Amino acid sequence: MSELDELFQPQSSTTATQHEQPFDKEAWAQKKQELRQWTYETIDATTVAIAQNGEQFQHYLDVQSRFDLYSVSNALLILAQRPDATRIADFDTWKEQGVFIRRKETGFYILEPGEEYKREDGSTGVSYNPKKMFDISQTNAPKQEAPILLDIRTRIKALAIRSPVPISIGDDLPAEVHALYQPDTRNILISRGLGGGGIFRALAQELAHAEMDRGHNNYSRSAYNFQAYCASYMLSKKFGVETTSYSFDRVQERLKELDPQQIRAELSVMRDATHSISRRMHRMLAGQRQQQPSRNEPAR
Repeated sequence: MSELDELFQPQSSTTATQHEQPFDKEAWAQKKQELRQWTYETIDATTVAIAQNGEQFQHYLDVQSRFDLYSVSNALLILAQRPDATRIADFDTWKEQGVFIRRKETGFYILEPGEEYKREDGSTGVSYNPKKMFDISQTNAPKQEAPILLDIRTRIKALAIRSPVPISIGDDLPAEVHALYQPDTRNILISRGLGGGGIFRALAQELAHAEMDRGHNNYSRSAYNFQAYCASYMLSKKFGVETTSYSFDRVQERLKELDPQQIRAELSVMRDATHSISRRMHRMLAGQRQQQPSRNEPAR
């Protein structure tokens, strides 16, 4: 026998044995189910945590303001695992962009929609599967430049553009009221003489009311004041307007009677209003930024 014949003999090493192990579908399914259950438990636990602490609640709003395309549940998962994330994607998406995950970085999980299924009552449900993500800070991507912050006048114009209701300015509001959405007449009135930041914050809150009002003549401002206030905060945070005047110290009192699912329903209302307004703003601001000279190009 040639001394090279052994190269073609069956291998019996531990490594070879491990590689020959058949795929255990049941074990894989069990692990996947355990991970899915962990995400659900994490969502519930994080929901309870932010409802009991104003500072934690504000951190949630910060995350949701950066990820307004993401669901409330996924914003809660990001908050629990990677609260400082700014831009996330899975391994393959980063790779397609020519970006690679740094060694020893650990991913985190969100949920993505899976297949539809029939419930016992005949209705259709959607299964959700955990998906491992990585933040841009965990990659070799170059540090991103902060987006160009357009002047406050332009940001207010973007906020007001395509408003679902008319907006006017006047002198009839009480001194402590900077803007007011009136459900009966479906319009917003802004006090005269406000500064840029004051106009943005007040108008954002009243526009959130207008977004949440479906025009059925039964809208209650008091029932939605909290959601509108939070939407105003998220819009101000997202578009670079001062937020030091906002306070969430009474969040526990506001949410104490609600279970985690009911709390997320409240969060979804404010998230949806924020997203609708933000989407309109982005359309206008994107066009404005294209007209701005680049940072390396001298202004003419």
